[in-house]
Amino acid sequence: MKKFHQSTFVIAIVASIAVFGCQPASTDKQSAIDAEFTVATPNAIKPIVFDSHVRDVRDDVFYFVLPDRFNNANPANDNGSDTLAISNGGLDITSKWAFHGGDMQGIEAKLDYLQNLGVTAIWMTPILRNQATQLTGFAHHGYWILDFTQIDPHFGSNDDLRSLISAAHARGMKIFFDIITNHTADIIRFEECHNPDGTWREGLTGCEYKSTEQLAAGDTYAPFIPKGLETVKTPAWLNDPKYYHNQGDSFWQGESALNGDFVGLDDLKTSHPDVVNGMIDIYKNIITEFKPDGFRIDTVKHVDLSFWESFSPAIMDHAASLGIDHFHIFGEVYDGNPAVLSRYTTLGKMPSVLDFGIQYATADLFYKDYDKQSVTRLFNNDDYYNDADSDSTLLMNFLGNHDMGRAGMFLKQAQPNASDDELVKRNLLSHAFMYLSRGIPAIYYGDEQGFTGDGGDVDARENMFASQVESYNDNDLIGSDASTAVDNFDQTHPLYIGLAELAKLRQSHSTLRYGKQQIRHVKDRSSSKEASKVVAFSRFEPNSPTEYIVIFNPTPEQQEVELQGYGDYLPIVPALDFKQANGQIMADIAPFSFILYHTQRPITPAKPTSIKLLTQAIDNERIHLNFQLHFEEDLVASKSNRDLPAIAVKTYLIDEQGTKTLASVDYTHPYQAIIPPELMLNTKHIEVIANDGQGNQVSHTALFSRALLP
Repeated sequence: MKKFHQSTFVIAIVASIAVFGCQPASTDKQSAIDAEFTVATPNAIKPIVFDSHVRDVRDDVFYFVLPDRFNNANPANDNGSDTLAISNGGLDITSKWAFHGGDMQGIEAKLDYLQNLGVTAIWMTPILRNQATQLTGFAHHGYWILDFTQIDPHFGSNDDLRSLISAAHARGMKIFFDIITNHTADIIRFEECHNPDGTWREGLTGCEYKSTEQLAAGDTYAPFIPKGLETVKTPAWLNDPKYYHNQGDSFWQGESALNGDFVGLDDLKTSHPDVVNGMIDIYKNIITEFKPDGFRIDTVKHVDLSFWESFSPAIMDHAASLGIDHFHIFGEVYDGNPAVLSRYTTLGKMPSVLDFGIQYATADLFYKDYDKQSVTRLFNNDDYYNDADSDSTLLMNFLGNHDMGRAGMFLKQAQPNASDDELVKRNLLSHAFMYLSRGIPAIYYGDEQGFTGDGGDVDARENMFASQVESYNDNDLIGSDASTAVDNFDQTHPLYIGLAELAKLRQSHSTLRYGKQQIRHVKDRSSSKEASKVVAFSRFEPNSPTEYIVIFNPTPEQQEVELQGYGDYLPIVPALDFKQANGQIMADIAPFSFILYHTQRPITPAKPTSIKLLTQAIDNERIHLNFQLHFEEDLVASKSNRDLPAIAVKTYLIDEQGTKTLASVDYTHPYQAIIPPELMLNTKHIEVIANDGQGNQVSHTALFSRALLP
């Protein structure tokens, strides 16, 4: 029998990852079961604030949910609208494609379940009124919006949404809306592809994309709206084809990724000023009416970049004007390359994006048993995100989603012969990596119940309430004998318990939420070579530099490692054995586990004596400025604090008039600034200032090499 008894689970986490106590690891299993374990909390300088509207997003743990598949509290709304045929129907509880009945009331009914899991922010897929069915299927996911002023009747009423938000806010929980600016429902047709009634012409199932060059040569589509659908979109301006590209279907490459229809969805011309202003007004009104705490924005890289330069600041300013002081925006840019993702946080003025890079790197190390190169490379590229108002601590970490598939599926595919016990440990360890790394953790609904899915898209959208979908119900869940044929809100599930403990751990230590992150070199003690799979990093808050060091062992063998130490360390999640001598840390780490320690006292950073701009280069369509720091004491390498993120290096751009603009702040070695060339067009000089937070500051000004500009 797979289902873990809680005491068995406690034994498992003593040996693996989830006992967050300060007692040394015990060899007495019964005493480990009986012991009450608590989280050690050194002086917390940023306690979590109860009021959601003023709480920094880095204090949050997110839960990403499809309302239709979570909980059905009101079967009366399962078929959608009683008065609007276009938003009615699509219910088929046996089909993975169709509506299943979940709603706002269902989420509200499970707030206890979510709060006990440690969730503080609920992110829902789009909930505005959709075209219920269209040529490509059913709108259970919410991405086919017709009306941007009311909730889809399948999910309830506007009052039901207000009730959910009010109930969540009363608990200090946030509500995030998933929003769309790229497209609307598939209403517009083309004479060249469709019959007058909107159906396909014989032999066609799509409209070939026409390039901008073709349009300029007069080769265009003739758009039309089928009779009876001329005014189905709200606001009314969305019904005018002139606000859409009308270039046929995207093939996901080149300009078609910006201008093409997503499988027929009407692609908005987001470079048009009326569209920019119209979408800003739409979402300002949404904020005014419902008071959500933030937006996740769909298909960001398929929208004109100039759109985001206007949209993001306008939305943030409007929320602030209503007293939502920490309204947060993060975008979906389906790409793992930090050079691509960071374009939207720097040039696009978006506070954050979903970090697809950490999803890929986590799967490589913790599921596929690859070496740690992808993880190290990922974190070493965090400087791409540094600008005047954001950095990598604001990234959204996740392990799976409704498009790509579940963490459990990736794990089972990579480890088809692993025992259920091993799958639980690997799953929890990968989640621990997500919770303890820089960025904000986002659980995909059902992962805490061991859901696995069969693939991406609808194959990763199982019901939490009892399902009648055969392809869901035959899945072998991780850590449980249950199936999706029954309700899965089990608060004794080992993954649920483990994630709840990870949330407590993160919330008990502000540095695990706000701290900058520095990769640490870790050696295998038996060979004195760099450990190929053991990952270690430090977390620091610059103004209170107590070092938190986390070391992950993603292998089935005990690892004996050594790395440089910077102080006297206390355990939070202890190693099997931990020693300090001559400035070195020696730790023995159990299989599929992590350890967490912190220094007893803040570390005094090495005092900088000079800084200079060492090199200027262009790479990955960015200007790379690399700096060299010298320190007052050239300390013995084993005791030097120079490589820790305790020095703030600020880079300013100075134009011909002498105006200075802050471009980047870097706290991690090697110190550098990575800046889009578009932001440096008027730059004449670079000024860099290094400050150790102890009153010691050095600076340097250099001429910018304008030959690097395109």
